[in-house]
Amino acid sequence: MVTSRADTAPTTPGGSVPDGSVPGGSLPDGPAPATPAVEWGPAPLDVKLANVLGGRTAKAIEKAFGHRTVGEFLEHAPRRYAERGALTALDSLAIGEPVTIVAEVVEVRERTMRARRGSILEAKIGDGKGLLTLTFFNQGWRTKDLVVGARGIFAGKVGDYRGARQLAHPDYELFDADDPRATADPESDEAIRFSRQPIPIYPATASLSSWQIAKAMGIVLDTLPEVTDPIPASVRTRLDLVPFRKALEMLHRPEKVADFKRAQDALRYREAFVLQTALVQRRIAARATASVARVAAPGGILERFDATLPFTLTDDQRAVGAEIAQDMAGTWPMHRLVQGEVGSGKTLVAIRAMLTVAESGGQSALIAPTEVLAAQHLRSIVKFLGPDLAAELRPVILTGSQSTDERRRALLAAASGGSRLVVGTHALLGDRVDFAELGLVVVDEQHRFGVEQREALRTKGATPPHVLVLTATPIPRTVAMTVFGDLDVSTIQGMPSGRAGVETFTVGLAEHPGWESRIWTRMAEELADGRQAFVVCPAIDDAHGEDDGAPEPAADGSDPEGTPTRKPATVLATAERMRTMPVLAGRRIEVLHGRMTAEEKDRVMTSFADGAVDVLVATTVIEVGVDVPNASMMAVLDADRFGVSQLHQLRGRIGRGQYAGVCLLVTHAEAETVSRERVDAVAASDDGFELARVDLELRREGDVLGERQSGGRSSLTLLRVVQHADVIIDARDEAERLLERDPDLSGSPALRDALTRRLDESDAAFLGKN
Repeated sequence: MVTSRADTAPTTPGGSVPDGSVPGGSLPDGPAPATPAVEWGPAPLDVKLANVLGGRTAKAIEKAFGHRTVGEFLEHAPRRYAERGALTALDSLAIGEPVTIVAEVVEVRERTMRARRGSILEAKIGDGKGLLTLTFFNQGWRTKDLVVGARGIFAGKVGDYRGARQLAHPDYELFDADDPRATADPESDEAIRFSRQPIPIYPATASLSSWQIAKAMGIVLDTLPEVTDPIPASVRTRLDLVPFRKALEMLHRPEKVADFKRAQDALRYREAFVLQTALVQRRIAARATASVARVAAPGGILERFDATLPFTLTDDQRAVGAEIAQDMAGTWPMHRLVQGEVGSGKTLVAIRAMLTVAESGGQSALIAPTEVLAAQHLRSIVKFLGPDLAAELRPVILTGSQSTDERRRALLAAASGGSRLVVGTHALLGDRVDFAELGLVVVDEQHRFGVEQREALRTKGATPPHVLVLTATPIPRTVAMTVFGDLDVSTIQGMPSGRAGVETFTVGLAEHPGWESRIWTRMAEELADGRQAFVVCPAIDDAHGEDDGAPEPAADGSDPEGTPTRKPATVLATAERMRTMPVLAGRRIEVLHGRMTAEEKDRVMTSFADGAVDVLVATTVIEVGVDVPNASMMAVLDADRFGVSQLHQLRGRIGRGQYAGVCLLVTHAEAETVSRERVDAVAASDDGFELARVDLELRREGDVLGERQSGGRSSLTLLRVVQHADVIIDARDEAERLLERDPDLSGSPALRDALTRRLDESDAAFLGKN
C-alpha cells in the first residue's frame, strides 16, 4: 500500500488543512475495495458510482466534478503525468531537469518567512549518494507524514536556491511500513520498475486531491468488467487503436509513457467519432425537415436592388450569394455560416438574402449583440435600400430600451407583416415578439449569442426558417465541424475596392514610456486634416469593465502569461484627461459604452457619423458594424487586454473610406510575453485568416471553444479542435460512411449506447440548435 501526497493537496491561504479533510488521506468515507456484490449488468458504464465507491465518496466526486456514473468518472482524464524516468543520483542532478528519486527523509524543519507572512517547510531527503531539499510554502501540515525515516518516491523539477539543489512542491508517494519497498534497496529491480511508472495528475479540488482521485479510479478499474467499444473493429485495425477497456486501464494506470500516449490516441478518436456521429445524425434529421423555398424572381425586389448598387459585387460576394440562394431554394431549412474579413461585405450578402425572402412575402429577423450595432445595421439597410424599397419593406428596429410607443409600433409591424425586415437585439427573443411569416433568421457575430438564444428566435417561425450566421472571426473547418454542428460554411476573402487600408503599430510603453505623448500629437495631426478618431479602452471606469476577452489575472497579481497586472485604462478617465490636453484643446470628445441608454448611444453615434464629434472614446461596443468612413485613426489603450481577433475587428472601424487609417496598439506588456505576442501579431499582419491561426495557437483550448452553452456533458475532454484536425476529419468521414450504411445504428449497438450516454437531452438539443 502507498500513502500518497501531491501538489494538489488541500490548503487554506494560511496553510492549514480545511475541516473534514486529511491531506493525502482517504476519500470522505474512505472507500473500501469494492466487493463482488456490485451488479454491473449489461451497461457497466451506466452503473452509479455510489454502487462501487460508496455513497459519501460518490457524493463528494459528484459535488466536485458532476460525475454520477462509472462512465463519467472514467472520463476524468489526468491533466498531465509526472514522468519518472530512470533513478538519478542526487549528487549529479542538473538544474531544470525533471527527476524522480526513491529516497528517505533525513531532516525536517519549518521556519517563518521574513519578508511576508507564512512559513516554509524544508525536508532533506537522501538516497545514500547525496542530499536534496524539498520545499513547501505554507504547508506545515506535511510534517505529519514527512517524518525522519519515511521513505518514498519524490518527483519534480530540480531548482537551485543559494547554491543548493531543491524540489519546490514536488509530487511524492510515501511507502507504508509494511510495504517491501520501504526497506528494499533503492536500486533493486522492484524499486526501479515502480519508479519508472508515470504518475497521473488529475484535475483536483480543495477537497479531493489528485492522489485521492487516483485511489478511487483504481478501485473502479479493479472491478470493471469488459466494456464494448463504439469504434468499429475495422477502424481500430486501420488506425492501430487499442480497445476501449484496455485504453481506460492504460490512461489511468500506465506502466510506461507509451501506455498513456496510446490510450489518449484511442480515447481521443472515440470522443471525436461519437461526437461527429451525433452531428451527422442531426444533419440528416435537419434535411428531413420541411421549409418554405425562397427564390428571387426576375424583375423582383432583389433584381431591383442590385440595379441600384453604386458598385460591383466582389467575386466572393457573388459566390457566397449563389450558395445562399441555392440553399434557400431547397426543401429543407438553410443552416449556413458566412465568415469574412472585417469590412468584406457580409452585411450586403445578408441583405440580399433578406430581399429574396421578402419577394415571397416572408420576413427576416436580424439579431445583433448590441444596440449600437443594431442601430448601425438599420441605418445601413435603409441606406442600401434607398427611399423606394425602404418605404415598401418598412425596416424597423426592436431593442430593450425603446420607449413604450416605439416598442409597440415595432411589435405591431412585425406581427402584422407590415415590416419585412426586423432588426433588433436580444429584445427580439421576448415572448411578446411575433412574426406574420418569419422566413429567415440572420445572426450577426454569432459568438455573442448562446445556443438557446438563437433557438428562441428560430422557433418564432410557423415553419422552420432559414438561418444565416455571420462572423468576422475566421473559424477553422474543424472548429466549425465540432462546435457549430450542422452549419455549412462559406467564406468571403476578397475585399471591396475603394478602401485605403490601415497601418498598424505597436506602441510599447514598457520599453518606451516617452512615446505616450506622441499618441496624442499624432491624433491631433489627423484631426487637423479634418479626420476623426477612436480611442478604445478595456473598461468604463474603475468599477465597471466590459467583456474584453482578456485573460483572468492570477492570484499572485500577474496575468496567466506572467505580465504584472495594472489597472486598465478606462473610458471616463481617459476622456476627461484628453479634454485637458493642450494638443487636443477645442476638440469635441464624447464617450460611448454599454451602460449608456439606447437613446444616448444613438445620439453619440449619429453625431460621430455626421462629423459633429471629433474623437469617440469607447469600449468594445464599437467592435463590429460601426461604419464612419471619415474615421482615420484609432488608439487602443492596454491593447494586450484584448484578443488577436478582437484587435483586428476593432481596427476594422477605420480606413473604411478614401482616407488611409493608422492604428496604434498601446501596451505596457513586456517584450517576449504572450500578451505582447498577441499585440505584435496584429501589428505585423492585416490578414484576418492568418491572424485567426495565430490566435488559435496563442489561446487556450477553453478560449477556442468558449464557455459551455449547455448543462450537459458535450464539452471536449482529450480532443483539441485545432491540434487534432486530422482526427476530427477522419472521424467525420467514418461517421458519414457508417450512417449511410446503417442510418439507425441497428448494427452498432455499442455506438448507439455511447451516443445516448454522451449526449443527454440537453446536449442533443444543443447539437441540433447549432
